[in-house]
Amino acid sequence: MSSNQSPAAPSDVRLDALKTWLAALPGAPARVESIRPASADASFRRYFRADAVDGQGSLIIMDAPPPQEDVRPFIHVAELFGETGVSVPKILAQDVDNGFLLLSDLGNTTYLNQLSPDTAHALYISAIEALVLIQAQSKPGQLPEYDRALLLRELMLFPEWYVGKHLGVEMTATQTEQLNKVFDVLLANNLAQPQVYVHRDYHSRNLMVLSQGNPGILDFQDAVYGPITYDLVSLLRDAYVQWDEELVLDWAIRYWERAKRAGLPVNPDIDAFYRDFEFMGLQRHLKVLGIFARLYHRDGKDGYLKDLPLVMEYTRKTAGRYKELAPLVRLLDDFEARGPQVGYTF
Repeated sequence: MSSNQSPAAPSDVRLDALKTWLAALPGAPARVESIRPASADASFRRYFRADAVDGQGSLIIMDAPPPQEDVRPFIHVAELFGETGVSVPKILAQDVDNGFLLLSDLGNTTYLNQLSPDTAHALYISAIEALVLIQAQSKPGQLPEYDRALLLRELMLFPEWYVGKHLGVEMTATQTEQLNKVFDVLLANNLAQPQVYVHRDYHSRNLMVLSQGNPGILDFQDAVYGPITYDLVSLLRDAYVQWDEELVLDWAIRYWERAKRAGLPVNPDIDAFYRDFEFMGLQRHLKVLGIFARLYHRDGKDGYLKDLPLVMEYTRKTAGRYKELAPLVRLLDDFEARGPQVGYTF
């Protein structure tokens, strides 16, 4: 190679294999030469976009490399959710062994891109109606159980990755015992809630704005059968966008009213329902603090660090509202080496 030539780009073996698979599909539905990145994922999955051969828009290709990823849960949940009448990608072709899927394209306009004080109400009502539609058709035995072991495993990401790795704090035996008691309180509430289909990441980055049939729903491969408030709190206490408490309460009540009309077994008392919503949210936010810290410290992805303060704000506010969760606030103060917050009344 002469000195003025730049080195060749490293080969992308999976992308080459994906192009070969795409070109060999019956009817060659996508223009292989038009393949371009669509989005990356917090996991090993990648998404590409390609122009449709018939000139009718574009298609999405998922690259989910085995053994780290398995496309079968995605295929199963796409069918399950699709049957409820909500908008999910259609699976046009699949190679399960190699982890390739060809999907219909729900566009590239996420809720996060479009949300504003003017658009939020209509978008959230659409998302709430789609959520009720999914939940109202839930059946046991279709999805993995969101059981105590899984909920606790998620909670344990907080002491391991956020407290231990991110803050560099080694918890004392007393602190560990206090944190575990808070976990027990949360889990008792979470597991007592009615069980429905749970998307598990039902928020502004995974909901797409469509010309009709909002929202387009993505990233549902980790769906489980679990607590009824989980997806609602993912939506309304979103790690990427914050709304005033009054708006969140208003949307939560609108969900509650629609859920009751649909025959869903939500708590008939709105205060008790909102408490369920808050306790579920705290479980999720502790998990998310751990996940965002792990994405940085283990996976080298620093893009989520900027979202930690909002998730911590949700965590502190919720824990500060309930006597049985108050020990968590004191633990956070200890971990972050700060005194009790002004304005708390004990």
